Order: sequence, then C-alpha cells, then structure tokens
Amino acid sequence: MITLPKNVKGLIFDLDGTVANTMQNHFEAWRAAVTPFGIDFSGEIFLKLTGMPKAATIIKLNELFGTDMNPIEVGKVKAEVYKKLVGETKEITVVTDVVRKYHGKLPMSIGTGSTQIGARRTLSILGMEHYFNPIITADDVMSFKPHPETFLKCAELMKVNPKDCVVFEDGILGIQAAKEAGMHVIDINQYYKMEFKI
Repeated sequence: MITLPKNVKGLIFDLDGTVANTMQNHFEAWRAAVTPFGIDFSGEIFLKLTGMPKAATIIKLNELFGTDMNPIEVGKVKAEVYKKLVGETKEITVVTDVVRKYHGKLPMSIGTGSTQIGARRTLSILGMEHYFNPIITADDVMSFKPHPETFLKCAELMKVNPKDCVVFEDGILGIQAAKEAGMHVIDINQYYKMEFKI
C-alpha cells in the first residue's frame, strides 16, 4: 500500500500509466502510427515522451529521427488505433486503492497530457469519473509537462497550496513537472512495473 507524506491536503493523479493501465494500448497505437515512417518506436523512447500531447510527441519524434511526419495526420492515425484498444483498459489497483481510501476525505484531481474527451472516456471505462474534480488535460493549459502548469492548475482549482499536494506519476516529464511545482511526488514505478509487449 502506498503511504502518503504527512500533512498532505490534496491529491493529484496523472491518468495514463498511473490510474489507468493504458500504456500498452498507447504504445501499440504509436507503433502503428509511426512505423510506416521508418521509426523503430521502442518502449524506452515511449517512456521518455510519456506525458506529452500527440502533436508535441510527433514534433519531438521528427527531431529525433529526422522525419517529416504531419502532426495532425499521424496524430489521427494514432488516435484511431488507440480508440479500438481503449475498451480493454484496466485500473492500476495500487493507485486506485489510494483513490478509494481518500475519496471524500481529501480533494482529488487528474492532471494529464491527454485530451478532455480521451481522459473522460478512460475514466468512464474504469467507472471512476466521479472521484476527481477538476480533470485538467492538455486542452486546459498552455504549457505541457515537464512545465508545472497542469499540476498548479489542479492545486488552484482544488484550493490547496502546491506544497501541500502530492502528485502520483509514472512519467519522467510528469515527475519533473510535479517537482517544479514544489509538490510531493510519488513515483508509481516503485510500486508497479510497466512492460511493453511488441
């Protein structure tokens, strides 16, 4: 069981790979979208880019591989493949146990690089939408992780001082963003091992 730091007043959760085990689905969708451009999309690359919105991920892949993928077109392919897989999403119980334990006791929010539609669909599949308010996504901020804006917005809307928040994260960029925001961070990789099957 994950133990919270003392005197915590608000909980912020990343979604993909933290609350929801969507990472294999995202990984497969990205591989399907970018393999035609000669990119060998590995689990290692995926973990480095986790937390970025689709367009930003494609721009970064273009930089890394010298490709010229259209962020809108390739993003659409990725989204279509993912949509077919999303129904198989399961919760990550080591994290959702914390959500259920503190529901009604501490304010809880989602801070994700996903879209509002995508995030709400995932939470709806898990039956967990009602646990979180607010749900802050890439649609709600100007700067994405590793920038702290996503998490600072969660804290502001929960009316909790950033230093009294704890962020649950699996992504390198998200962990950086939480530290930048001056928040406690629980790296869920210490509790849950993510492996990608090709």
